[in-house]
This record gives sequence, structure tokens and C-alpha cells, in this order.
Amino acid sequence: MKYAFMTWSCPDLDLDNVLALGKKYDYDGVELRIGRGRHYGFETGHKHGVEINTNSQVRKDIRLKIADSGVAVCCIATSCTYADPGLAKKNIDETLESIGLASDLGVSRLRVFGGVIPKTVSREEAAESIVMSLKAVASYASEHGVIVCMETHDDWCNPEQVAQIIQRVDHPGVAVNWDIMHPVRAAGYSIDDSYEILKPWIRHVHVHDGSASMDEMVFKPIGQGDIDHTRALERLVADGYDGYLSGEWIDWESYETHLPREREALRAIESKIIPAHRIP
Repeated sequence: MKYAFMTWSCPDLDLDNVLALGKKYDYDGVELRIGRGRHYGFETGHKHGVEINTNSQVRKDIRLKIADSGVAVCCIATSCTYADPGLAKKNIDETLESIGLASDLGVSRLRVFGGVIPKTVSREEAAESIVMSLKAVASYASEHGVIVCMETHDDWCNPEQVAQIIQRVDHPGVAVNWDIMHPVRAAGYSIDDSYEILKPWIRHVHVHDGSASMDEMVFKPIGQGDIDHTRALERLVADGYDGYLSGEWIDWESYETHLPREREALRAIESKIIPAHRIP
């Protein structure tokens, strides 16, 4: 398995220090959260210095810096959403710009959301808007070596509804970011059922543990919450998943506390699944 963490763990660090942190704690990659403003109740604007307005020369320098670090940037995490038809065009444009950024940096995954459904919009109308939006960016993504991954999140935690969206888009440039917590916590699906429904399209995975029974998500160390990471890894390993497991820990404890501990917890699970001689 390849392990990464999103810059929510260290939003105040510049890119040099983010990459150094990945190396220090033996992570294979990092996921850069881009964009500025308030999103889902959290203030974005991480200080790694990578954004869609980053100029072409700086992008070239960043790409070399990433390559030299030995730590990959596995995904660019955006705030793009498409459930509101009135905002779809703006978000499509932002997605296209983000694809260009990812491509210039040599990053092959871009995280997007379905989005919260406005009260004046039906689920069917929202789904149509998402499908239309993802179709509008799919070919451009493929041409630039990027896969746009819709996360199981917000009003789209139900894996069956996400699968229907991706089936309708029907393009290799669009896939799924399986956040293993949200279908369990918000939609009542098991890890097995979520995985079985989504597995043809899973190209990126978010991991984190917490309580599935509370209205407000509270992070807990892996193995102390309600999310069965062992079963998730068993399913992914069995089917040869070759992407990243990216830890998304938002406004939690110090990265010096959780990054090494969560990496070790995932490694311990992996060691029980795969014979020791097969783990490098």
C-alpha cells in the first residue's frame, strides 16, 4: 500500500516542509488541499503555495521540487461542487483550471465533490447537473493524464447514488474518491457493501476513523472508532488497488502526534493482511 496525508494535517506549512514531513514520517505521498475561503464549515487557504493562479515557471519549479523530494503529490484536492445548477459553470471552469495545474505538476488525481443539494433543487436535478459537469471535464482530464475523482461526501455519501453518477458519465477520466468513513457514518452502508458498489471506479481513497453514531464527526485514532479499516484494506489489497490511502485529518491534534501514529496503525493492519516478506 502507498500512504499519504492531506495538508489539513499541516495547513500552515510551506511545500518544502510538507514534503519534508512526509519523508520524516515515512509517507509515500501528500495530498494538497487547494482553494481559499470557507468550505463545509472549514477555512481553507493552506500555505503550501500551490494554487490555480500559480504561474507556469513556478509550476515547473514545484514539479522539480516534488521529484527531488522523494515524496509524491498523489492528489490535488479541490472545493469544486456541481449539485447546484446555477453554480455549475463556475465550478466546471475551476475544475478545468485545476486539471491543468495537476497536469503541470505531474499529479494524476483531482478530488471533487458532488456538493450539497440546494433546497430549491431536487436530487434528480442535482444529479443531472453533476453528470453534465463531469462530462464537461472528462475528456480534458484524460488528455492531460488526470482522473477526476468524485468523493463520497456531503449529499453524495450513498455509494449507490455515486455509482449511478459515474455510470452515467461513463468516461475513464472520471472515477471515485472513496472516503471510507462517510458511507458508513452518513448513509448506513457497511465497508463491504460500499466497496462492492464502488470498486469498478475507485481511483483514490481517504482514510480516517471516528464515531459513526454522532451527528458531528469526531476524529479518533485508527482502530478506536467505528470505521473498519482492516476490512477496507483487505478488500483493496485483494483486488490489487495500486493507488494511495490518504489520511484526511481536519483541524485535529498536532501532526507530530497523529501522522506517525496513524501511519503505524495502517502499517500494522497491512502487515496482518500481506505476508511480511511481501512488504518492502
